[in-house]
Amino acid sequence: MREHIKTNINHLRSLAQAAFDKRGTAGELIFLAATKSVPPEDINFAASCGITHIGENRVQELSAKLPYLYPNLKIHFIGKLQTNKVKYIIDKVCLIHSVDNIRLATEINRQAEKKNIVMDILLEVNIAEEESKSGTAPEALWELACEVASMENIRVCGLMTMGPVCHSESEYEKVFSKMYDFFLDFWEKKVHNIERGKIPAPPLLSMGMSDSFVPAINQGANIVRVGSAIFKT
Repeated sequence: MREHIKTNINHLRSLAQAAFDKRGTAGELIFLAATKSVPPEDINFAASCGITHIGENRVQELSAKLPYLYPNLKIHFIGKLQTNKVKYIIDKVCLIHSVDNIRLATEINRQAEKKNIVMDILLEVNIAEEESKSGTAPEALWELACEVASMENIRVCGLMTMGPVCHSESEYEKVFSKMYDFFLDFWEKKVHNIERGKIPAPPLLSMGMSDSFVPAINQGANIVRVGSAIFKT
């Protein structure tokens, strides 16, 4: 009944790993299954096929699924997060991808302090500067990062972007190449608590989804968020 999920995972992961190995990017590739609207039974089956990281977009949906998910899954929050919902996921997820303003970062830090944990986050950049997309503008990222760097209960682990809808791999690669160049330039400025030993090596760059994960990896992504291509029949 769910064999298509196994077939899709094997095919997609092989494509992703081949692109990652060809590029020679340091570290390892995180092949994340985006599980918005996917029932727990299908998620657990995907886990039995080797998926270890999943990404949820909605706090309420994640809360409803949690009691039924395999406990060893590493859960990322990849959607837009409201400040009043932070408390419900702060000790349930391993990484928040979508931090794009100081108000949200402050609340994550406050809730993490209550739990006596350090919350790993990615700063979201609107690299294509589309009005319909979330994420901080590239020129505003430095100021945001400087403010977040002073927060003791947050660890900035890298950057994330939502690419625009493109019509070819070459169009995607152009956008992702711009993001990768920006990512390298930002990281070289060392604003992000490296001196406190709080940053992973290599830093994380989350970009690319079902229709764009190969060009994203080609241009430096080490986290890809693949959803519909895994679970479609």
